[in-house]
Amino acid sequence: MRILIIEDNKDIVANLYGFLEPKGYVLDTAANGYGGLALAAEQEYDAVVLDVMLPGLNGLEFCRKLRGELGKATPVLMLTARDTLEDKVAGFESGADDYLVKPFSLVELEIRLRALVRRARGAQASAPVLQFGELSFDTVHYEARRAGHPLALTRTGYTILKCLMKDAPRVVSRDTLEHEVWGDERPDSDALRTHIHALRQALDKPYPFAMLRTIPGIGYKLVTPDEEN
Repeated sequence: MRILIIEDNKDIVANLYGFLEPKGYVLDTAANGYGGLALAAEQEYDAVVLDVMLPGLNGLEFCRKLRGELGKATPVLMLTARDTLEDKVAGFESGADDYLVKPFSLVELEIRLRALVRRARGAQASAPVLQFGELSFDTVHYEARRAGHPLALTRTGYTILKCLMKDAPRVVSRDTLEHEVWGDERPDSDALRTHIHALRQALDKPYPFAMLRTIPGIGYKLVTPDEEN
């Protein structure tokens, strides 16, 4: 497994190398965002371990450029000392797929990396293109559009959208979504809510009609104007 580590703390980098390299991981490292972006443009990685507070180009800006300018859906595990909901929302909206707060367990980091890579390799719907109302999702090329306009989503956002579109307009429970995204390795209780918030920002914020609806105490569903009631 090839991993790109973008981190300016030499002690953290040394710990990651000492823990992951003996397990067979191939690691590349950059100490700043611009260096990491150059490596990401030149090489294909299974995942990126990304610090938020970086010199020059910070982690949030790196994610936006990775998804936008480079057009890459490489899973990103973001590392940060900030643990508020607002910080997590900012991370996921920038394009991160998972969030690990410092100080962290190296064992947990590896578990999360493996889960991200496993989902990335196996995430493909049985139908190559899903359609619901004015939404379309090409699950082969990971291109989602609403009314013809592209949606910029994270890998986790694509997974949630795919699950919702496959069952639309039926309600998808929180438990089903959490299992689809994380399997048996469930994160803290705020994680799904944070990803839903980020998906809603991309899916509904620019439009007069909200397609993503919360069903209190149950889960979420997609609706069209005709199916709203």
